[in-house]
Amino acid sequence: MPSLAEQVARVPTDPGCYLWRDAAGEVIYVGKAKNLRARMKQYVTLTDDREKIPLMMQVVASFDYLVVDSEHEALVLERNLIAQYHPYFNVDFKDDKSYPFIAITKGDLFPAIKYTREKHRPGTRYFGPYTDSRAARDTIDTLRKVIPICSATCTEWKGVRRLVEKHPEDTDVINLICAQKGRPCFDYHVGRGPGVCAGAVTPEEYRASVRRVERFLSGHRSEVVRELREDMAAAAADLDFERASRIKRRLEVIAGLDDRQQVVFPSSVDIDLIGFYREETIAGACVFCVREGRTVRSSEFILNKGLDVSQEELTEGFLKRYYDETADIPAEVNVAIDLEDAELLGEWLTGKRGRVARIHRPQRGEKRHLLDTCERNARHALMRHMVRTGYADDRTNQALLQLESALALPAPPLRIECFDISTLHGSFTVASMVVFTNGRADKSQYRRFKIRAELTEANDFVSMQEVLGRRYAPERMEDERFGSRPDLLVVDGGKPQLSAALTQLKVLGLDIPVCGLAKSDEEVFVPWDDTPVVLPTGSASLYLIKQVRDESHRFAITFHRELRDKAMTVSVLDEVPGVGPTRKRAIMRHFGSMKRLRAAGVEDIAAVKGVSADVAQAVYDTLRATE
Repeated sequence: MPSLAEQVARVPTDPGCYLWRDAAGEVIYVGKAKNLRARMKQYVTLTDDREKIPLMMQVVASFDYLVVDSEHEALVLERNLIAQYHPYFNVDFKDDKSYPFIAITKGDLFPAIKYTREKHRPGTRYFGPYTDSRAARDTIDTLRKVIPICSATCTEWKGVRRLVEKHPEDTDVINLICAQKGRPCFDYHVGRGPGVCAGAVTPEEYRASVRRVERFLSGHRSEVVRELREDMAAAAADLDFERASRIKRRLEVIAGLDDRQQVVFPSSVDIDLIGFYREETIAGACVFCVREGRTVRSSEFILNKGLDVSQEELTEGFLKRYYDETADIPAEVNVAIDLEDAELLGEWLTGKRGRVARIHRPQRGEKRHLLDTCERNARHALMRHMVRTGYADDRTNQALLQLESALALPAPPLRIECFDISTLHGSFTVASMVVFTNGRADKSQYRRFKIRAELTEANDFVSMQEVLGRRYAPERMEDERFGSRPDLLVVDGGKPQLSAALTQLKVLGLDIPVCGLAKSDEEVFVPWDDTPVVLPTGSASLYLIKQVRDESHRFAITFHRELRDKAMTVSVLDEVPGVGPTRKRAIMRHFGSMKRLRAAGVEDIAAVKGVSADVAQAVYDTLRATE
């Protein structure tokens, strides 16, 4: 049988969609391409630089592809295939629950409004999705106070619907039949129903109300308000003051609704802003819907991909899923990054909207500020989900068990200690020790060391031996302030650092499991095998050990910079005439850091107690000269 690469070589160069399948025939990924052969070749040759591709291609056994006429058709087909197969490696909602929508049954003679979680049906227009079901129900309740429209749950409306279905040839006289035989529903008596059941409204009048409802749900309330004011004026001119009073109450409902909604733009703009926050294999998304300058709705979603895919892939995947399900398309969708397919997505949205729509990346101003707020809300949504589902605990337990297996440890590494060296050509050499207890950073156990060895150049081998000798010396092992013996010792680096650690532990007579984590390719070096262990991309174990390594690096760099800045401060101020130890302490106490002192003007330095104007000028000139 030909290999995958040989099969891909026979794929046409037309635009279309490809489906990667596993050994069981299940679709695990769906993608689109302008050139099918060129795009699929990137997968089988592993020239696609996305982290998930090597892992995915390990389980790919076969593929299918579908050819279309244009890249735009490929985009639409891709979304349909993802909705059909829900592939594991595609971005999708984390939970497979259905989200609430507000729907208008446009296929009926008298369309009704309803709250629903149903799969989208032809002939029905959907607004949403809403992630707050109460907000969706409240919106329907408020809307029916403003524009009377039938509810799909109304028994009398269902009776009229059955009558129309039974006698489709009599639609012209259905209104008369209802007037003669119908019974007014309760909603009609309280002003929330138009009276379809009693023949009180013609199909033409009802369709005008439906158009108002659609504009209202799309956020275009100014048009609705204008029409209602015209109706109120006409009713008053006809001396129909009761009807004018009803319309006035409806306008007051809209005014009260506007008072509760935040005005975010002075102009009447229609935009969506979408922010994301990612963890290792999960992400939160928040959508702010701004219509006529007001935030009319915000929705939050949890996605099944996070740091294991690129920000661009996550963003595009969400846009396709979200706007495939909603009819409420704005003129502009704001996201935090530039998208390669932004123009294509804009064309797709334009086709759905019927007017021009585009994807935009704001970089400053009110839109950028609101997008930052979206990202903060996405973070809070994700944190709430993780707490509610115990996600963090599950991932931590999974990571510890995976490390136990991959590194052949006697038990899960409940206490991990990691060391890193930071130096500048042998000067200001320091070491950091960070501790993770039960998979979480235990900052009370962090320690930092100044390397005492006289070094003329950087020597991580000697530095690592020294710090491990000091940390695991008998007196330190008995010191409660240093905590208990670790289950796993991690050194930042490859074989040289691992060899230094093993040599020092042998001198101390300690048998502590140890590994070295190389910065390139994230390879884990172990004492019992010359071949490094490669933890699976996107796995909980790799994420944890990288987190430990990065934290030790951050802690070492911070200490190194502190020492270097202090030394630079001393050396620079020592060169200033008239600045002795007392004035030096006063200056540094006043500014707190070298960065603030360098940013200070002559007058700011002269404000320090005991520093004259001449000395302040000398300090300022010396600092400028050293720059």
